[in-house]
Amino acid sequence: MKPVYIINGFLESGKTEFISYTLSQPYFQIKGTTLLILCEEGETEYDDATLKKSHTVVELVEEESDMTSTKMIELEKKHRPERIIIEYNGMWNFKNLKLPWHWKLEQQITTIDASTFQNYYTNMRSLLAEMIRKSELIIFNRCDGLTDRLGSFKRNVKAVSPQAEIIFEDKNGEVSLIFEEDLPYDLKDEELKLDDYGYGIFYLDAMDNLDRYIGKRVTFTAMVLKPEDSNDAYFVPGRMAMTCCADDMAFLGYACKYDKCSELSNKDWVEVTATVNREFWKDYDGEGPVLHALCVTPAKKPKDEILNFA
Repeated sequence: MKPVYIINGFLESGKTEFISYTLSQPYFQIKGTTLLILCEEGETEYDDATLKKSHTVVELVEEESDMTSTKMIELEKKHRPERIIIEYNGMWNFKNLKLPWHWKLEQQITTIDASTFQNYYTNMRSLLAEMIRKSELIIFNRCDGLTDRLGSFKRNVKAVSPQAEIIFEDKNGEVSLIFEEDLPYDLKDEELKLDDYGYGIFYLDAMDNLDRYIGKRVTFTAMVLKPEDSNDAYFVPGRMAMTCCADDMAFLGYACKYDKCSELSNKDWVEVTATVNREFWKDYDGEGPVLHALCVTPAKKPKDEILNFA
């Protein structure tokens, strides 16, 4: 079976950039020939040096009516490739694409320009749906300045392609966002009872999306850290976490005001119930999450003391 990779998306959605980047990566190198079938030509062109280094030959198919099994087999016989990449035309209905019987679809990826997504979603929804329906990976690029809309974009796409992995990228690379529907707890609940995983997500999300948590009551198990300058006015309940590898450990916790801090000792394990507030805090160099303890009681040390984000 001949492995096939299909990259689709509307014109100027980043297909060529994605394929060029992939062809240049060591993990994607092969000794044999790669046949790249272009179904449209955008403003970005392929670099001859990248094509040569990756043993890639390019064939242009300009008409949808020419993109037949017969044509594809003809190109296969001409170049005898080890694999095939198809940069598909977003204006062609994807359901009309019929691969030769002996070509095996290894991966289907869709690239989307986030700045034009709403327009395409509104006016060309059927074409977009066919494009993403069976995609394993959907990449939204050019997301700069659109953070507040990415959640709805994700929901729009997931409604059609629930199995797809969705990535958002801006000019600095991948955008790391936690969407409300992906949280392991329900923000509609009056109290968030956080297990180990839930605490880790809460810690990461509260710094970026504090408005979600203002006034919320949270309960979690934590280790006590008492900074030297706390003067028993506050402590930091948190957890040690492996954020990258075994050598990369960090203590994840937010300052917590508590009127009985003198009764606590460093490394005590406690269950904390607190409300979440937005306050100025010197360690933040501005405003950030500050907890106000309602109840702090002794707790058993968890089976797994260290949270793993590696």
